Amino acid sequence: MAYTEIHPIKSTLDKAIAYICNPEKTDGKLLISTFGCSHETADIEFQFTLAQTKMRKGDNLAHHLIQAFDPGETTPEQAHEIGKKLADTVTGGKYEYVLTTHIDKGHVHNHIMFCAANFIDRTKYNSNKKSLYQIRNANDKLCREYNLSTIIPRTEQGFGRIEFTDESGQRVTRPAKSWAKSRDEYHVEKKGVGWKAQLRKAIDGYIAVSSDFEDMLKRMEADGYSIKRAKYHSYKMPDADEKTRFTGGPSLGPEYTDERIRERIAGFVKAPVKKVTQRQQYQDGSRNLITNIEDSIKAQQNAGYANKILINNLKIAASTVNYLTENNLLQDWQLRDKIVEVKAAEQQTFDTLKQVDKRIADMGLLIKNVETYQRTKPIYEQYRKAKNKEQFFREHESDIILHGAARNALKAIQADSGKLPHPNTLRAEYEQLTQEKNQLYAEHNALRKQVKKLDTLQANIDRILNTSGQGREPEKDKSKDVDL
Repeated sequence: MAYTEIHPIKSTLDKAIAYICNPEKTDGKLLISTFGCSHETADIEFQFTLAQTKMRKGDNLAHHLIQAFDPGETTPEQAHEIGKKLADTVTGGKYEYVLTTHIDKGHVHNHIMFCAANFIDRTKYNSNKKSLYQIRNANDKLCREYNLSTIIPRTEQGFGRIEFTDESGQRVTRPAKSWAKSRDEYHVEKKGVGWKAQLRKAIDGYIAVSSDFEDMLKRMEADGYSIKRAKYHSYKMPDADEKTRFTGGPSLGPEYTDERIRERIAGFVKAPVKKVTQRQQYQDGSRNLITNIEDSIKAQQNAGYANKILINNLKIAASTVNYLTENNLLQDWQLRDKIVEVKAAEQQTFDTLKQVDKRIADMGLLIKNVETYQRTKPIYEQYRKAKNKEQFFREHESDIILHGAARNALKAIQADSGKLPHPNTLRAEYEQLTQEKNQLYAEHNALRKQVKKLDTLQANIDRILNTSGQGREPEKDKSKDVDL
């Protein structure tokens, strides 16, 4: 699985980029990729973009995104490929970035350093909980695409889950090693410093030997644990420093509240307040198959249950007939052709969307290079005419370097036409491409919903005509998920 974290770079940008580009960590700089800049001059290019920002909110120079993989789960080359896709998703073709893959540790990990301001509309990146959630979603999607494991967020009942690909190639899940593990807790515990897990384990041990709640607190204090006695008790490990906060029972899990600890000491098992779903029973390992099968048989023998199934099937049949009639899908071959047609249209729209995305990224780079070239050209002309070129270069090093980089990037265009396009013309084309992308995105979403409708329709027909699994009881009406 890949774990992500992000933090701002507020100073020493050059040192931060030099660190992630260390040849000893990146296989002799083979595992380095960039967008919109060169890793040798990335700090200068970042600063140039930042100097032109419209919003000078905050003092962030760049953002450092780290993507770490489990030991042995992926190769450095594949990790770099995944990191490139994540960086492109996060930056959206608007921010210069440097991506490096480090192989000097026990696990492969990526460093993505991207400028705090984008070079298209000169606004700064807003790093918050929402953007972190989007990064983690993109990271999880890539992990599933490459058959890597992912962390499933905790549920209301507090069951942490790990999703991975088994030997047969199917995506399956298993419980996490401790209750309700967050992403951060999971990776902290993998490093061997999971103090919350240690504290839970210690409390479990004291519960087993204590006569009551107060006796447990006294035993813990005698062994060096710090106890904060309040309405809700909280704890601290014996080796914790003064700055470490006390951890209350609820933050350790539902089994570690004061009330629940007292019940566990007394040997009383409280019945769950919420109804436990079949999936949660599986997670708990507490499902009794014989009991469940017998209960199911009794329920199906009930006349009310049979009537409910009959009514449910009639509703499915009615909605299916209405959709088929309204869309003139009267023959089975017509439905099959329609499904093939819509799926092909969805794929074609998706492919076109990817092409437009690529053109937008290329156009953004072109805009950046043309504007950089024009802004730095006067300084470069003065440098060419300067009598003391060495001194002039020292005074205007950044502008001269940037001009050279932009000129090299635009060589192909100048060779073809001899003249650079005007930035305003390029920005108008960029806006047109953006509008085209938004339209394609809406079309793709509509087609994807239509595919889901047709798949649901086909499943309903199979159930009604009993062509997929004879003798099987009708399942729950899945057509409710998508309105036909």
